[in-house]
Amino acid sequence: MTDRAGEQGPGAEAARAVGAKGPDELRRQIERTRSQLSETVQELAGRMDVKGRVQTRAADIRDKAGAMSVQLRSTAAQAGHTVHERATLAGHKVHDGATKAGHKVHDGATKAGHKVHDRAVRTGHQAQDRALQAGHSAPQDKATESGHEPEHRVEHGVPWPARPVVGAAVRHPRPTLVIGAVLAVVVVVGWRYPKR
Repeated sequence: MTDRAGEQGPGAEAARAVGAKGPDELRRQIERTRSQLSETVQELAGRMDVKGRVQTRAADIRDKAGAMSVQLRSTAAQAGHTVHERATLAGHKVHDGATKAGHKVHDGATKAGHKVHDRAVRTGHQAQDRALQAGHSAPQDKATESGHEPEHRVEHGVPWPARPVVGAAVRHPRPTLVIGAVLAVVVVVGWRYPKR
């Protein structure tokens, strides 16, 4: 049998069945069909390869997750810097406010201390003047009759626990006034600004 177009044979019949004009064209059609079949088989095999598709999908997800984690780290770092800056500013404001309040309290305590000191000095001077006037106005003969000096008379009118202090105050009035003023300042400051 020959494969020529004019002759009869199985190749000629197949060529006529597919519309080929000769055995060469039939071969080309067969090669094209084989190539298309190979592509179709590979495509079907790819669709059937679930494991490969899952691995590809997992690799895509890993890539996306990595990109998102880098972005999240960057965003978190920026947020951390922002929070740090705001906290620093707030800390400076609180520190400044506390410093101002401390200065106000100090100034108020100083003024109160000066007022208390001035009042204590005035009161001490008044008490000293009264004591001197009482000492000058008391008759000398009564003091000598009882055998006591005027300072001893003042001490006898005071209860026992305070007698030594009053006696020292009568004998040394100025240091007593200074000590009394300092104690008054300490009491007022302690009362006005108690420890917390």
